[in-house]
Amino acid sequence: MSDTSRASLARAVYVLHLVGLITGGLTAIAGVIIAHINASDAPPPLREHFRFQYRTFWIGLLYLFIAGITTMAFIGGLLMVVITIWWVVRCARGLSALNRDVAPNNVDGWGF
Repeated sequence: MSDTSRASLARAVYVLHLVGLITGGLTAIAGVIIAHINASDAPPPLREHFRFQYRTFWIGLLYLFIAGITTMAFIGGLLMVVITIWWVVRCARGLSALNRDVAPNNVDGWGF
């Protein structure tokens, strides 16, 4: 697979993650599968994008689990809003880095 087609695939995964906010996460599941499959044999900048994408999914899932538990304490709703903002910002920053042909910043981080 050529680098341009892998870059298009990485771009599509970011879009799948963002559309996942509307589809209840179904497209994000497809995106994380694609990211996991392509992370190992992608060239270095794209490998980091795929890592960033699947880390965004799994960390977001953990955050949503915590928000679900804290819903009974009436802060879960606020956490859901914060998690949604976190998700959109991470995807936007990843897309921006991909468009500049660089790896995303702070791939191993849990924040933005």
